[in-house]
Order: sequence, then C-alpha cells, then structure tokens
Amino acid sequence: MEDEAKSIYVNFGEVIKHLKAAPFHYAERKGWNGKGMYIFLHPSANENIELPYLKMRTADGKLVPWLASQTDILAEDWCIGELTGSSC
Repeated sequence: MEDEAKSIYVNFGEVIKHLKAAPFHYAERKGWNGKGMYIFLHPSANENIELPYLKMRTADGKLVPWLASQTDILAEDWCIGELTGSSC
C-alpha cells in the first residue's frame, strides 16, 4: 500500500463481491506480514471442467490456490486495487 491515508478498508464480503464483478482487480490485507501479497479471482477457462477460484501471490512472487482463514474472513482491513497499475 502506498499511502494508508488514501486506502479504504472493507470486509471480506465486499472483497468477494468486487473480485467477482471486476476482472484484473486484487485484494490485500493490511494485517498480512509479507510485502506484495494479494489475492485475486482466477476465472474459469471452461465452466464444464473448471470453476473460478481464489489465487494468492505470495511474498516471494509465486502464485498458489488460496483458502481464507477465520481471521481473514472476519477482518475489516481489506483493500482493493487493480492488477493493471493502481495499488491499495
């Protein structure tokens, strides 16, 4: 996050709604320790064999499937940005 004063924090429900409606967006948590970590919705290439799912970019730049923890689901420190340039 570049400037916390500009950041607007939301809950996980808002993150899911936004990621489903806006391709090329991501979400990150203020409470995560790793720099550059974020999640995004990986769309389905073929709905007959694959469903959309959440992926995470890890602190070391790798992409992995992601499941939310209880803490992530209940957190109110989520920020939404665009993969095409703008950040939280």
